[in-house]
Amino acid sequence: MNGSFPTGGFGSGSPFGGSGGSGGPGAAIFDALDQLRKSFDQRPGGSTRMARGDVRAAVLSLLAEEPMHGYQIIREIEDRSGGSWKPSAGSVYPTLQLLADEGLVSAEEQNGRKTYSLTEAGRAVADEADAPAPWKSSDSSRGAHHHAALAKAGMDLAGAAAQFARSGDSEQIDKAVEVLDDARRKLYAILAQD
Repeated sequence: MNGSFPTGGFGSGSPFGGSGGSGGPGAAIFDALDQLRKSFDQRPGGSTRMARGDVRAAVLSLLAEEPMHGYQIIREIEDRSGGSWKPSAGSVYPTLQLLADEGLVSAEEQNGRKTYSLTEAGRAVADEADAPAPWKSSDSSRGAHHHAALAKAGMDLAGAAAQFARSGDSEQIDKAVEVLDDARRKLYAILAQD
C-alpha cells in the first residue's frame, strides 16, 4: 500500500484506534474505518467510475443471458466486476428506460417488480457487440478488481472489529485484538517476501 497505516495498526491509544477520547471505542472504530476507506480512495490507478456507454453495454450483456430486474442488474455488475464497479440506480434505470424507448428491451411486471428482457432487436444489438462486457474490458479493470477485493476484505474485517466494540466483553475484545494484531503481522510478512 502507500504506507499510510502506522505499524501499530489503526491509530493509537485504544485497542481499536483513534485517540480513545470521549467518543469511546465506537468512535475510534469509525475513525479507523474512515482511515481505511481513505487509503483505498488514494490508491494508484484512479477512479473505477465507468463511462455512460458502459452501463448500456453492461445492461445489454446481462439481459442477453436472462431477464432481470434493475436491482439484479446492479448486483450482477458489482459481482462480476469484483466490487470495483457498482452503478447507481440513477444510471441503470434511466438506461433501461432509454433501451425500452429504443425498442431494445421490454418490461413485464413480475412479483411486484419490473423484469426487463431483450426484444428481438435488442438481442440483435447484443449479438452484434464484439467488445467484451465492460467488467472484462481491460487490464486496468482487472487491477481494479484486485484493489476492490482487498478494500472489501479490509472493510469486512473492520466491520467485524466494530461489532466487537459494540457488543464484546473485555475478554472477547482482548482476543479480537490478538487476532487483528496477528493478521496485521502476517500481512506485512507477505509484503516482505520476495
